[in-house]
Amino acid sequence: MTKNNKPRFQGRMAKRKARRKKRGKLFWFLLIPFLLLGIGAIGWGTYIYIKAENIISDSYENIGRDKSDYRKEAVDPGKDNVSILIMGVDENDHRGNKGASRTDSLILATLNKKENSIKLLSIPRDSYVYIPEREMFDKINHAHYFGGTKAAIDTVEHLLDVPVDYFVKVNFHAFIEVVDALGGVTVDVPYEFKESNSMDKRDSIHLYPGRQQLNGEEALAFARTRKHDNDIARGQRQLDIIKAIISRSASITSVLKYDDVLEAVGDNMATNISFPEIRGFVSYGTTVKNFDVESFSLEGDDYWVNGIYYWSIDEQNLNETKEKLKEHLELEKTITTTDPAGEDESEYDGAFDQAS
Repeated sequence: MTKNNKPRFQGRMAKRKARRKKRGKLFWFLLIPFLLLGIGAIGWGTYIYIKAENIISDSYENIGRDKSDYRKEAVDPGKDNVSILIMGVDENDHRGNKGASRTDSLILATLNKKENSIKLLSIPRDSYVYIPEREMFDKINHAHYFGGTKAAIDTVEHLLDVPVDYFVKVNFHAFIEVVDALGGVTVDVPYEFKESNSMDKRDSIHLYPGRQQLNGEEALAFARTRKHDNDIARGQRQLDIIKAIISRSASITSVLKYDDVLEAVGDNMATNISFPEIRGFVSYGTTVKNFDVESFSLEGDDYWVNGIYYWSIDEQNLNETKEKLKEHLELEKTITTTDPAGEDESEYDGAFDQAS
């Protein structure tokens, strides 16, 4: 792709009305799948508390940095505004792609203690962005394939010009088993569709429109499909599923299932949040009764090159999003990222032409 043929940020699409404000329990979205369960389990008994601590400790992943390069010093979630990158990866035993998976979903959450507010930014998986790991432009979901967790985080930081302080990464198994352990979730299916299951069996999941309860495999299909819409709608469905999980988790009957949920998470999660730091998030969540929560996505346009689909991010909306996140984290707006791409911006890597 020549520099002149890169995605052009022209003809801004009509603004999508996907921004919503929620209060209260939606805060616990940030603790899914294990923060919510581990902390809620504390009231269940010492056994569950210890089990949660062991699982979280076993899930700790050191990505080689104590803090973001965008920070002068490490943050304390008990008192500072922080960000968390939630990653869902398309990894499972059937595909045999552990260590070489892509991100199926990316959501950046920023928390502001003083304002008692949370912003949830869904980043479309096909967004055409600069990937520092490879010094080239490609789909953002390929960053994790190229260099794992750190490469994905570096790419998000470069795109949004804000620090990523923490991450939580889960795979297909965690998602399915958590939903099943809770006895399913209830959502509104917008249209009839068929989708592959987690074992990639084509059209094995068949859902009809309407409000209904879904098991783990069905919920995964609901969260992943985009046959009749696009990445923006897909991102909203993923948020809907998370809210449904939260609603289910908050019920009295589900409290007794926390042991099963913790077992479901098990080896299917990775994070750089330590158990002591989780207690900081607990104080963040329990000292305030109401949180303002806003969810939104990166606007843009469909873009095709060499038969491959990309999401071309709207430049003005991206700049507005950067400023919004910086303001929410109370960062100095003098923070800038020099685009190191240079002539590399003209390079196109077709390695994923058959697996995009």
